[in-house]
Amino acid sequence: MSLKRVFAAFWIFGLVNNVLYVVILSAAVDLVGPKTPKAVVLMADILPSFICKLSAPFFIHNIPYNWRIFILVGLSFIGMLIVSFGGAVSLVICGITLASASSGLGETTFLQLTHYYDEISLTAWSSGTGGAGLVGSFLFMVMTTWLEVAPTNALLIFAMVPFVFFIIYFKLLPTPQIPQQNCLNGSRTDDLEGQEHLLSQNNSNESSWDHSMTLQPERNKSLFPNKNKESIWLHLKLTLKRMRAYVLPYMCPLFSVYVAEYIINQGISPTLLFDIDEMPFHNYRDVYVTYGTLYQLGVFISRSSGSFFRIKHLSIPPTLQMINMIICILQSLFMFIPNIWIIFVLILYEGLLGGSGYVNTYMNVTEFTQLEEREFAMGCVSISDSAGIVLAATISMFLEPALCQYQVKDGRPYCTLH
Repeated sequence: MSLKRVFAAFWIFGLVNNVLYVVILSAAVDLVGPKTPKAVVLMADILPSFICKLSAPFFIHNIPYNWRIFILVGLSFIGMLIVSFGGAVSLVICGITLASASSGLGETTFLQLTHYYDEISLTAWSSGTGGAGLVGSFLFMVMTTWLEVAPTNALLIFAMVPFVFFIIYFKLLPTPQIPQQNCLNGSRTDDLEGQEHLLSQNNSNESSWDHSMTLQPERNKSLFPNKNKESIWLHLKLTLKRMRAYVLPYMCPLFSVYVAEYIINQGISPTLLFDIDEMPFHNYRDVYVTYGTLYQLGVFISRSSGSFFRIKHLSIPPTLQMINMIICILQSLFMFIPNIWIIFVLILYEGLLGGSGYVNTYMNVTEFTQLEEREFAMGCVSISDSAGIVLAATISMFLEPALCQYQVKDGRPYCTLH
């Protein structure tokens, strides 16, 4: 198996899967205006993804990987078209919802797919998701701030990006290796689709993975032999029992770091403003877009460092991120930091902490989880970051208006300007 091709494929998977999510957040001010909490966009951008991840362990093994690729492309493309042409906020939110569902299904899918490849696939995926943040936010900033492209036109251009999935999955991705512990022995149903799919490719060459072979629907009947309420309820209970093993060591730290960083991003950073003459910008919406780019730069750097900078104690990133969040709240209230350049450093640092929490969590899952449980564990742990973002969005809907109102009363109405 060509490790270079594995790395390239999973890096692009991460890039393409997350780039629309980042672009939508970067366009939050343009989509809802300065007077609406940006957390409204965040909630629409993350809640469907969270629901997909939360429910995925119960059904995702029934959907062959190549079917999932078509679903991902369809949801994200249609969603971005609606966002671009919707006009009304309600239609925009509907489009964001479809793109979000695609992102959640994609993250679960590709994290599980790393189970069948070398560990470099996980490193590449993490780096690619970080690259998505940097590429998405930077390109949106270049288009809308420097080149003055209308935000709706920029979003329409990004709508074409998901079609890259077809090329990478069906042409670039090499033939996977079947983990020895996952041989078809009838004892595991969760990996059945993946194992059958992989066994059908055992004699193919490395030039590309022939993805045409899919699991026939009747093969999945073994999951619920009687299709009655008792068997389904038993499956749900067993799945929840398996999930509990990953809550404290992996899911809680990742959940906590995401709560703190997205409160900063959506609830606090829109109020971290100075007089326009004291900042290197011509209008206030550019400040928010620049914060997003710096944050994503930090995420990209730290998510790309997993192979040579490890954090085994996963409580460190969320603890430091909580401290960072408190500093940002105090700055919004009392403006004790004298200029925006120091704020830039804080936002970059926020991204470094968030990215390190993400990549080290999944590296620890890979290192400390039994091989036969790893595919399931990857899907479960991916729930926690979305759950953290949902909570952060809920808090930010109230926090940003409260901070902005306080600043207006304090003679700093910058947060009401666009």
